[in-house]
Amino acid sequence: MRVGIVRDDRYLLHDPGLRRPERPERLVAVYEAVDRDFKGAVVTFKPKLASLEDLALVHTPAYITKVLRTAERAFTHLAPDTPVGSQSYLAASLAAGGSITGLDAMLAGECDVCFALVRPPGHHALPDTAGGFCIFNNPAITARYALSRHALRRILIVDWDAHHGNGIQDVFYAEKEALYFSSHFMGWYPRTGDWEETGSGDGAGYTINLPLPIDIGDNDLAGLYRAILSPVAASFKPELIVVAAGFDGHYLDPVGRLKLTEKCFGELTRTLLDLRDACEEAPVLLVLEGGYDVNALALCVREVLRVLVTGDAGSQQALSLSDTGMKLLEKARGIHRKFGVWEGRREPAVQE
Repeated sequence: MRVGIVRDDRYLLHDPGLRRPERPERLVAVYEAVDRDFKGAVVTFKPKLASLEDLALVHTPAYITKVLRTAERAFTHLAPDTPVGSQSYLAASLAAGGSITGLDAMLAGECDVCFALVRPPGHHALPDTAGGFCIFNNPAITARYALSRHALRRILIVDWDAHHGNGIQDVFYAEKEALYFSSHFMGWYPRTGDWEETGSGDGAGYTINLPLPIDIGDNDLAGLYRAILSPVAASFKPELIVVAAGFDGHYLDPVGRLKLTEKCFGELTRTLLDLRDACEEAPVLLVLEGGYDVNALALCVREVLRVLVTGDAGSQQALSLSDTGMKLLEKARGIHRKFGVWEGRREPAVQE
């Protein structure tokens, strides 16, 4: 597989101030790891700026104007937890545009999978509101762009950040063209994404939330992804897979505080490659979200890229769910059975 990345030093211009978890050093560490371990192994794309029309696929004109006007001040707040500097609007526009750049590169045949290594993150941003360090909703804008500009019909959005992507859910909650799957811990920001939040109207059943216990381990999470997403993808048949790739679930992360290791994200990536193979080689776009311990973030991104570059999807180990994992799986199945999203599909055997 040809693996692409999107990177640009202008993402470092977003300066939210001292002692903020979402800081430029995050990408510095990631880019250093890429240069050290994947030189010549990935194709690098320079992001374009998102146009006003691109941003308006998700965000209101008034909100877009509010973000652009932050350039007039050295420092201000778009939300209490989302401070910005005078260059933050540029980085945010490039983050949305970089995600679109990755998508366009895949659909043009320039790469098969792509990881947009961008900041600021996006999955908490609502159409008219910033929040959770997020300014523009990079994954949602890119999915909307794929639907409207490339005439795709079915997009699977996977969100493995430790925090629920309330912004993505809000955008697609009543639509069946984008199926949103999120695993997250319910007790933290933004305290959305409960089991029964399953979509509305035409989108009923097309939102799948998997609230996690704080002590979830690598094996259970990887097993749950395989057990849930394999039949869902077989039924939904996505033409594109977009991943809100947050790594704040790593055990070293100061914000997420789950118990996962970088190896877990490698297993999740292997599942993505299996889904891609089962869906007629649907393009896979990963968009960087959270991850606030710079060393842990670099390790996680490195593990994801290693799996993508080597393409070792066939090396998956047999995963046995614990009693806790089995209960989570059965609860998810029970809640969604009435929607038929998994109906008529043989679900993969999971060892008990």
